[in-house]
Amino acid sequence: MAKKDYYEVLGVQKNAGEEDLKRAYRKLAKQYHPDENAGNAEAEAKFKEVGEAYAILSDKDKRAAYNQYGHQAFDGSMGGQGFGPMNFDFNDIFSSVFGDFFGMGGMGGGRRPQGPMQGPDVQVSIQITFEEAVFGTEKELSLAIADTCGTCGGTGAKPGTYPESCKHCGGTGQERVLQQTIMGRITTVRPCSVCRGEGKIIRDPCPTCGGRGKVKANKKLQVTIPKGIDNGQSIRLAGKGEPGERGGPNGDLRIAVFFKPHSKFRRDGMTLRAEMNISVTQAALGGALTIPTLYGDEQYQLKAGTQPETIITLKGKGVPNVRNPKSVGDFEVKLKVQIPTQLTARQTELLKELAQASGENIQPTPQETKKPWYSGGKKKK
Repeated sequence: MAKKDYYEVLGVQKNAGEEDLKRAYRKLAKQYHPDENAGNAEAEAKFKEVGEAYAILSDKDKRAAYNQYGHQAFDGSMGGQGFGPMNFDFNDIFSSVFGDFFGMGGMGGGRRPQGPMQGPDVQVSIQITFEEAVFGTEKELSLAIADTCGTCGGTGAKPGTYPESCKHCGGTGQERVLQQTIMGRITTVRPCSVCRGEGKIIRDPCPTCGGRGKVKANKKLQVTIPKGIDNGQSIRLAGKGEPGERGGPNGDLRIAVFFKPHSKFRRDGMTLRAEMNISVTQAALGGALTIPTLYGDEQYQLKAGTQPETIITLKGKGVPNVRNPKSVGDFEVKLKVQIPTQLTARQTELLKELAQASGENIQPTPQETKKPWYSGGKKKK
């Protein structure tokens, strides 16, 4: 099958500059990379095709030869005048443009970094009370987590022995494989088949951890819950996660905090809200009012003529700012005026007097206008 024109493969003009070539290659290599198209042979072939085109056109001398002789400059048919058959390491081409883009570098699986790697983060959750979330607290947390093996110190090797550098890959954890394909000879990089990409081989595994360098351990940690933490927020404890690889640091421990709703108070950010019942006479006459808060009872002077749904604001009696505990929100209380449903005769009389003094025309109730079932002192038969 005749090869396509390299400029056509990359979708660029023949006068395309270096940045134009790189931009076109970035787009196509990302689109057809095998790690993004697992099991898609057509995409893998396209990836190799755009890699080959970029390798030729991004090299000044090879591009000049291609412009003059076309594909013949590289197929060996020109003898000493051409470049001869070309071998392409598409992973190196990809890495030269993308660097560590995607964290990938080899087809059939990404390159495994051989330097120190930070350990995995650990996610847990904890339940506290509404009040503890507002005022902060100390909690002891128990969790089962991977820890560095105390017997081997994390090396995975039996005490007195040490892991050996893999001779097959020279300690790199990678091996290059040369394959003959319809695109020519292609070099691919994959994890070493002997050390499985670790770069080291443990001849005598540690009897405690079995060569893993880690063991499960039950740990108890003292956790400080800050004032004002909200439902679902997390606390991060740096370095309290699982151990790293090859001497890397531990991951982090992230603790999600949850609390149940309160029976009386409702939280809205830094503001606490509640409702409080008062009587008709309290609303009308005003007077001293005792308001329960999370901080204790507060005395408040209620104004005469307070209307239903009035909101009282108590400054600094809400929720502290989780990042600045000195900044505290407010407490808002909505007053609910209770209308009595049962009145004594005296209460009814007083309310009627109040109505008359206010100029209100109070009509008698049906019970008051109903005639008695007897008259003249004699019962009806």
